[in-house]
Amino acid sequence: MPPQPRHIGDIIRERNIELATDDPIVRGGFTQVPNFILKNANLSLGAKVTYSMFLHYTWHNAYCFPGQERLAADMGMSQSRVSEFIKELQTAALIQITRRGQGRTNLYKLGYVVQKASKKPRRRIS
Repeated sequence: MPPQPRHIGDIIRERNIELATDDPIVRGGFTQVPNFILKNANLSLGAKVTYSMFLHYTWHNAYCFPGQERLAADMGMSQSRVSEFIKELQTAALIQITRRGQGRTNLYKLGYVVQKASKKPRRRIS
């Protein structure tokens, strides 16, 4: 049985990695977004940013559960727009949502599902 992948947060804590800088930009961290998300013509720009924010929240944890109010504030958008983008990601099977009920935030699980691109006929250049 192959070993289970480990979350980056566990590895960082295990190795006690520390950033030796006071640069606020570096200290704020970075979020890497998979190219298949960036290049997905079927996703709106807002859905791509929402997915990026989920990656940001998840980076140091094995899960994320931001409230839509928090997402909206961080993205500078209304909660209703954020809700639309979350639904778009769910429809595209890029996230799974577990509703925790009664005033608790939802639990989001990110998927890394790369869909095969449809084959388009290539134009010959003469």
